[in-house]
Amino acid sequence: MMKRIHSGGPFEAKIGYCRAVVAGGFVHVAGTVGQGDTVTEQCKSALEIIGKALAEAGVSFADAVRVNYYLPDAAEFEPCWPILAETFGANPPAATMIECGLIDPKYRIEIEVTAVVPE
Repeated sequence: MMKRIHSGGPFEAKIGYCRAVVAGGFVHVAGTVGQGDTVTEQCKSALEIIGKALAEAGVSFADAVRVNYYLPDAAEFEPCWPILAETFGANPPAATMIECGLIDPKYRIEIEVTAVVPE
């Protein structure tokens, strides 16, 4: 059984994807950008969007097993560390940070999460 979760973000309809898909015992959350002028504002906003998708799937950040961070400037990643450590708390997932271009130059961070659905 598969469940698709939509957040209503502007790129979902334009590109043809959904915010998250629940399938095979996992919740796969698409790369998510947030609003704000700084990398930390965008990080918090993206995590809020991801948190809503996870909740709709019946899981939380505590169930995350993998997270990927994409930033156009790797030097901007460190200011996000306290936000990420607080978000994942005592249940940190495996993580990767990649420096790359994003869909629009105004975005400073994109976050992608995979969570396991508890049995």
